[in-house]
Amino acid sequence: MASTPDGMFEDTSTSAIHLRVRRPFYTALFFQLIVAIVLGITVGVLFPDLGSQLKPLGDGFIRLIKMIISPLVFLVIVTGIAHMGDVKSVGRVGVKALTYFLAASTFALIFGMIVGNIVGPGQGLNIDPSSLSEADVQAKTGGAEPTDAATFILSVIPTSVIDAFAQNALLQVLFFSVFVGAAVVVIGKDKLAPVLNVMDSCLAITFKIMGWIMRVAPIGAFGAMAFVIGQYGIATLGTYAKLIAACYGAAILFIGVLALIAWFIPKVPLWSFVKYTRAEFGLALGTASTESVLPRIITKLTAAGCSRAVSGLVVPTGYSFNLDGAAIYLSISLLFLSQAFGVELDLGQQLTALGVLLLTSKGMAGVPGSSFLALSATAAALGIFPVAGVALLLGADRIMDSMRVVVNLLGNCVATFVVAKWEGQFDRDMMLRAFAGQESDPVADALADALPEERV
Repeated sequence: MASTPDGMFEDTSTSAIHLRVRRPFYTALFFQLIVAIVLGITVGVLFPDLGSQLKPLGDGFIRLIKMIISPLVFLVIVTGIAHMGDVKSVGRVGVKALTYFLAASTFALIFGMIVGNIVGPGQGLNIDPSSLSEADVQAKTGGAEPTDAATFILSVIPTSVIDAFAQNALLQVLFFSVFVGAAVVVIGKDKLAPVLNVMDSCLAITFKIMGWIMRVAPIGAFGAMAFVIGQYGIATLGTYAKLIAACYGAAILFIGVLALIAWFIPKVPLWSFVKYTRAEFGLALGTASTESVLPRIITKLTAAGCSRAVSGLVVPTGYSFNLDGAAIYLSISLLFLSQAFGVELDLGQQLTALGVLLLTSKGMAGVPGSSFLALSATAAALGIFPVAGVALLLGADRIMDSMRVVVNLLGNCVATFVVAKWEGQFDRDMMLRAFAGQESDPVADALADALPEERV
């Protein structure tokens, strides 16, 4: 596996191009994940007590992934910028990505608000505010408080590089990585060739470790799904049927919008991309976490024609700034709560609420109960309904994870393609070869090393 001057991966072996690999269907990661998810649901339904005790399986897998996230982001960004060879282009990528993120998340909030007004998921509930307590919400958020803009911006700058890596603070790691990559470009990559060679070797080691970790992904998905169903129960679906239907319906329509954006700007057939990344989406659904697939989705996007620098910069940044699925959920949930308390919001109040949500929802990735924190801050700022009312969503929140995860992940993938296209760092022919299985994927290669194969 080698890298081209523009930072894309290039398979130097002829076998990956000219030979097809045929393996038993049961060795495919996607098939194993589907089986694991179905088994997890079955255990959660039939043996809820057992299911609720399987959470450590999912948590253990997430910890394994977190173990390599910071090194991977650092290595991908530094080597990507070095191969890009232009510090100014890094700044352009950042500005274009943030511009796209702002537009996309604002549209997602407005879109969710429109759906919430049409469906009216909370109408007729007539909830008594005195029957609710803030204690459950405090427990969900860990007592965290929403941060203002200045505090959030300062938090991006690490006080210690070691601490940033230790805490897996992605924005801080990204911030430091950009500085290192820019320094390499200014000093000259030829002069620092030995250092870059070591980094490329470290990246290959990281891919190998990731391949090993992905082999236990079905176990993690099984444990996470069994826990969710066992802990919260299928009956929750009926209690919040209208809210769940509104959120998932809005998500499906929004994915249609993403498909149009993907086709008209970078000419990416979204369905083909989803098939290409079906294992990643299956894993994200099973673990209810986009973080579990962050390392692998970066490599998939790179193998699909986006430059290494763009993939490395856009995806981690999008995990904090481009949470389209969470934005849809927040705006629909805000209307659900106001309707549940019998409060009808006029257009001015809804626009004000959108502005507050846009501010409170940014930078909350990784914060426990981030959606509850954003809604609590909005309720406190506007006085629309009691802050304790957010506790009404506790039963439905985990059911919404699948919707949020898929839309968040797909939104960031589309953003990467769009920014790569705008920057002229997107190879569509390479993408088509990847979709056809003709491009090598370093993580898939590592995963397949131990599997039996038959070449035809």
